[in-house]
Amino acid sequence: MPKPARHLRSLAFVLGVAMLGFSGWANADPPSRVARLGFVSGPVSFSPAGENDWVQASVNRPLTTGDRLWADAGARTEIQVGGAMIRMSAGTSVSVLNLDDRTTQLQLTQGTLNVRVRGLEPDQVFEVNTPNLAFALTQPGQFRIDVDADGHATTIVVRMGQGEAYGDNASYLIDSGQAYRFTGTDLRLYEVVGAPRLDAFDRWASDRDRRYDSSPSARYVSPDVVGYQDLDANGSWRVDATYGNVWTPSRVAANWAPYRDGHWAWVDPWGWTWVDDAPWGFAVSHYGRWAHLGSGWAWVPGPVRSRAYYAPALVVFVGGNNFQLTMASGNVNAVAWFPLAPREVYRPWYPVSRGYFDNVNQSNTVINTTVINNVYNNINVTHIDYANRQVSGAVVAVPTTAFVQSQPVARQARQVPRELVASAPVVVVAPVAPTPKSVRGAAVQREQPPARVFERPVVARSVPPPAHAGFAAQQAQLSAQPGKPLDNNTRKELKRAADAPAPVVKLIAPTQQPPQPLRAPRAEPAPPPRGNAGQQGRAEPRGQPAAAPAAAPPQSARQATPASAPAGRKPNEKKKSGDAPDAEDEKRKQKP
Repeated sequence: MPKPARHLRSLAFVLGVAMLGFSGWANADPPSRVARLGFVSGPVSFSPAGENDWVQASVNRPLTTGDRLWADAGARTEIQVGGAMIRMSAGTSVSVLNLDDRTTQLQLTQGTLNVRVRGLEPDQVFEVNTPNLAFALTQPGQFRIDVDADGHATTIVVRMGQGEAYGDNASYLIDSGQAYRFTGTDLRLYEVVGAPRLDAFDRWASDRDRRYDSSPSARYVSPDVVGYQDLDANGSWRVDATYGNVWTPSRVAANWAPYRDGHWAWVDPWGWTWVDDAPWGFAVSHYGRWAHLGSGWAWVPGPVRSRAYYAPALVVFVGGNNFQLTMASGNVNAVAWFPLAPREVYRPWYPVSRGYFDNVNQSNTVINTTVINNVYNNINVTHIDYANRQVSGAVVAVPTTAFVQSQPVARQARQVPRELVASAPVVVVAPVAPTPKSVRGAAVQREQPPARVFERPVVARSVPPPAHAGFAAQQAQLSAQPGKPLDNNTRKELKRAADAPAPVVKLIAPTQQPPQPLRAPRAEPAPPPRGNAGQQGRAEPRGQPAAAPAAAPPQSARQATPASAPAGRKPNEKKKSGDAPDAEDEKRKQKP
């Protein structure tokens, strides 16, 4: 049992962290959403923001600005963010250029993405940047984006929905059912291509979409909760008299407890973050609360109609700076935690404003505003009677070395004596400084993807945030304040490490005119093939022989579309004044 002096030191740590946490952190809110690595098949590599190391990607890893993924030969993976599903085929490279409450901005330098977006708020931005163009989604739908292996061409297929392609001084609207292939960065060279038939990758993505669309769990959670569809096949919903709709996992061990099967990782800007091993473990680890209902554990989601706020781990830490466990080898420093119960206040250990503090609690549990106010204004957290602290097996503890090295918790977990649980103080944050292994995790290291792939410049319409400085640039300050992440301003002021990767982004100049619709020409009976005329995959202008890909009009000349561009008047549409001559005009001239 810790000595009284250790109690005092732990309490001092609690007070110090709490005072820092709720005084000068007013304007440093992290995003309320992240992306999740929701599916991995085959060799998929992951590199955290600001790092050059690559490791085997693992399901449930939170993804945020600066993270990179590479799907090697024979691999597939799925990224989930809000109501969007982003699937990567083999030979595909993706970097997260920006991910916050308003913007999802991805860099695609090679390979194929299949994107399904179920909803877009009026102010939301969903943008994919390639070596040739920036593609912004303007309506929910289904999209396929292909970048050639050499990065010279990008093909956009809009199966449903609508999007806008932006290049140097040009922009075009691409409607549902259209497909175009662009080369260069000014959008002058493009061709209409027939929408490709669904291949094995597309069919796999469609199967995933059907599961998502028909998920029974959608009735019980906010649509912003990431990963809820994986609850369907791994547990069941029922109504509890106290908490309403609750979900209970199936096929778990008798001594199972939340936040036991997984590991801890250091993820900016939240700091210590739980990564669950179970395929269904993301939603129940980062949203809602856990209740022990006598017969076992049940997950209680937050209000269905509230926008969900992501949290790195909804837990309370135990013990403070000098918490120790007795083992065969003697006393060892340890870290312990237990899950928050419904109606209990979560105290973030990273910089947040008062508004964020309210929202992250009210969106994840039904809780009285007075309770939130009382906890927020009272920095002494030792007096709170936490329900799960008294549940047998709820407190999970591991040696500090296992915690900081991102080792599997279930293998290293230690029993915490009941009297120690009752006497040890609770703390806001685990007072442990991260190491490089905390950032990349304990996964198997992998060889770096071809450097040329991630070094290719991409075209962007939205301005991404500055490149991540990397862990090496932060380590000294993080060691000086164990467990507390740096605030945004401090992180931005850091000098980026020499080896910290930075994307090469070419921002396009804003245009004065709205994007011009791209339309396929009116179909006419095809003449007998001659040479390469009528080659499949290219739409030629009506009444003209086969030619090179049509040149798009410059931005300043959009009111006069040349006949060689893939645009034409609809059937029975009258010619407008100022329209360029087309094939119909030539036919009329030849009439006697």
